[in-house]
Amino acid sequence: MIEAAGLNKTFRSDGTETHALRDVSLTIRDGEFVSIVGRSGSGKTTLLNVLSTLMSPDSGTIRFDGRETVSMSERDLNSLRKKDLAMVFQFHYLLPYLTAVENVLLPFMSAMLPVGRDRTDHAARCLARVGLKGKENRLPGQLSGGEQQRVAIARALVTSAKVLFADEPTGSLDKTTGREIMELIRGFTDDGLAVVMVTHDRDYAGVADRVISMEDGRIVA
Repeated sequence: MIEAAGLNKTFRSDGTETHALRDVSLTIRDGEFVSIVGRSGSGKTTLLNVLSTLMSPDSGTIRFDGRETVSMSERDLNSLRKKDLAMVFQFHYLLPYLTAVENVLLPFMSAMLPVGRDRTDHAARCLARVGLKGKENRLPGQLSGGEQQRVAIARALVTSAKVLFADEPTGSLDKTTGREIMELIRGFTDDGLAVVMVTHDRDYAGVADRVISMEDGRIVA
């Protein structure tokens, strides 16, 4: 699914350089759940951002389904993101004045695609899959923090993406709710969805098929 080789990324500020990625190479297979762990500043979030095309590496290559992404035009990258890549963050970023189902439909709205009965029904099924059947018309303020994160996951999956990138998806949740979210994400890999997750919690990381440890911009384990 993803083949990355020789990734390097350096940030420069006030005359200082921070080497966030140092010759990083890895492969992620279809349906594989990979956790990336490491201390703050180890490069794990930068790696996630580079793999998900939100950030470009200074050097190196990334192939997604055989297609080289580093050299893609912004137009082609946008098409790839909308169709095949999905993101979930620590904070759900729901629009407070839209219902749960309307928030799930946002990827179609932002792409200026028509939102008819078929897509609305599909969004409702995505909400049911994350345990929110019957809550489609509730506003975010009427949902718990865990339920709001479930809406964000449903929104990420509504376009039938091939890879889900998750950046600390349980960071703002209590332990019990966090475990529920992890079990939910784990279940999606049974359908062939690949998951790449950054987390500081090694208990959550252990749910993955493989754990990648980073230190000073390098993969160390």
